[in-house]
Amino acid sequence: MKEEQVILVNKNDEQIGLMPKMEAHEKAVLHRAFSVFVFNDNHELMLQQRALSKYHSPGLWTNTCCSHQRNGETNIEAGTRRLKEEMGFTTTLKESISFIYKAPFDNGLTEHEYDHVLLGYYNNSPVINKDEVEAWKWMPLENVKTDIELHPEQYTAWFKIIFEKFYQHLKRN
Repeated sequence: MKEEQVILVNKNDEQIGLMPKMEAHEKAVLHRAFSVFVFNDNHELMLQQRALSKYHSPGLWTNTCCSHQRNGETNIEAGTRRLKEEMGFTTTLKESISFIYKAPFDNGLTEHEYDHVLLGYYNNSPVINKDEVEAWKWMPLENVKTDIELHPEQYTAWFKIIFEKFYQHLKRN
């Protein structure tokens, strides 16, 4: 199987090239990504626990899903595709905030991403892809914030960064 390519971008999110995903993470090159946050009518966030077989951050809790856009794919198209692949459902997504972050991992890889946060609403249970997701749960935002403070080791590096920026954005708006 051909390795997935990520979209390299500059600090203005303008595409400047393509690179194999692993190479981009090894070299910490800035590339486009997205993070999906799905809420229910109780204002709870759907979290996923990454599959134990994942090559980085296995078994850690994170946002509903996240990944990388493919060349020529919009943020919404990418989020919709990956939500279906990982969590087994689709819902209308809308763009929220975007920002650059950098998060190194213990295995020598680094996420250096121009991340687009996408929001959706859903009230049913997902049908998780066990190759991608170990478990899932709904949590109120305040509980997520508190749990990250109490147990940061249980959450992915990028989720802790993204959640704080997203949480502050929600508080302001």
